[in-house]
Amino acid sequence: MNFTRWSARLPGTQRRAAARTESAVSPDRRGDGSVPAARAERSADAPPAPAVDVLHARDVLDRVPALVALVHGPDHRIGYVNDAYTTAFGTRPTGVPARDALPELAELGLLPLLDQVLRSGRPRTLKSRKAVDGRSYTFTCTPVTEDGDRDAGVLVFATDVTDHAEAAERLRASERRQRETAVTLQRSLLPQELEQPDDLRIAATYQPGGTEAAVGGDWYDVITLGGGRTALVIGDVMGRGVRAAAVMGQLRTAVRAYARLDLPPHEVLQLLDGLAAEIDANQIATCVYAIHDPNEGRLLYASAGHLPILVRDENGVVSRADEPTGPPLGTGGWMHSSGCVALGPGATAVLYTDGLVERRDADLDEGIAALEGALAGATGTPQVVCDRLVRSAGVTADHDDDVAVLVLQHPARTGPDGDLFRNAALELLGGVEAAPRARAFASGVLTSWRFPAELHDLGVLAASELVANSLQHGVPPMRLRLRRTDRRLIIEVTDGDDHLPRRRRAEPGDESGRGIAIVATIASSWGCRRTPGGGKAVWCEFVLPRG
Repeated sequence: MNFTRWSARLPGTQRRAAARTESAVSPDRRGDGSVPAARAERSADAPPAPAVDVLHARDVLDRVPALVALVHGPDHRIGYVNDAYTTAFGTRPTGVPARDALPELAELGLLPLLDQVLRSGRPRTLKSRKAVDGRSYTFTCTPVTEDGDRDAGVLVFATDVTDHAEAAERLRASERRQRETAVTLQRSLLPQELEQPDDLRIAATYQPGGTEAAVGGDWYDVITLGGGRTALVIGDVMGRGVRAAAVMGQLRTAVRAYARLDLPPHEVLQLLDGLAAEIDANQIATCVYAIHDPNEGRLLYASAGHLPILVRDENGVVSRADEPTGPPLGTGGWMHSSGCVALGPGATAVLYTDGLVERRDADLDEGIAALEGALAGATGTPQVVCDRLVRSAGVTADHDDDVAVLVLQHPARTGPDGDLFRNAALELLGGVEAAPRARAFASGVLTSWRFPAELHDLGVLAASELVANSLQHGVPPMRLRLRRTDRRLIIEVTDGDDHLPRRRRAEPGDESGRGIAIVATIASSWGCRRTPGGGKAVWCEFVLPRG
């Protein structure tokens, strides 16, 4: 390549050259106001500066700190490399094809780019590539014409961006560490092992967002309330990173504490709403809290801005539990209310977060409708259903949002398995004569269920004490219910008075106050709660012997 016939035509060179020519032809125009007189006088005294278009390209490029190489022809024969290029990669012979003489460019995949530049006549840039010398460069390839020859060559200009690349890598590493911390925190705050109630089969999954998405605050939980009832909760804290995971952990802990009060779902959400505002007034969360009672065959729930629960019945028909839904937690000023949806034997319910159904290019209702279709055809165990729903939604490792799914099934038990799940109930009518009838009823039922003599006697005693407590302190209607599962015996008495009993220490001379203390002593656990229609339920459990 002949450098005497090739020059760097930088932008503005032609305009400056034309200005100098015009000044030389018409010197008298200095006084027309276009150039101040004082400036014109100083310019006349100063030595003339060399024009850019008269500088030699080699002299300019040899002093450029960036790496410069000039190749020409279809095989990209080396015409020139500057001193900076030689310092970085060593001496390169001229006239040799770049494929042989510039192996560093070949390793970076730059040779096909040179072909593209020659064909298109347009510059191309390859950003931040690490070369064999251990440094990072941004390569710009610009077509060079010589005497109108479009295929004359390509000027390769490489800028050292090592500092920028290392800073970017440090930033990415810091973001990875923060994400790993958030994921670890998130997973540690989720249940390590789901509680498995007697009457439900439950599975759950949590999928964090991909590497480009910060971890959110999706969470779920399963809480056994006693008396055969189970609380199920799923929520989503708006926000990303460690902060969202920390808020999620506080809300989940609070839910478990409120659940022990055995309150209706809407009252639990009312308490959570106030707590969420106290934790962070700018942090909003959605949540669904539901309670399953096997005796009633339904799911009682309340929703704070969360997506609807989906339920598939034993015939495969899927329905939404849309109402009622209140605003998200932390907004305040709203009275939440509870709703219910049937969940009988053979039914499956799905609780989920928005990451499963929300897409940027589709309406949210479309995502929920697609999930309904997937649930209608999903059969098998809860874990199988859970996995199928996640796959059908296209959730992968690089998904742009967290996903939490909770699947529960109320299995239809038949045959020998069904014999382990029994119910019996007695309406307590009349006055004091209801107590002996209750004892006789409990004795007959427990005998028919073939319980051991010791457990039989303890069950009859517990039923007698609970009925006596209800007769003394409660009001009609009263009912005694006995229920057995494959793991426990549950005895429950309901009445129309909403005053909850408490365990207290009876003095030696007291004629009452020992009934609940006796029940608490002989039973594995006991508790009480207010019922939705007014009144209360007092229950106790006995764990069945294994084998």
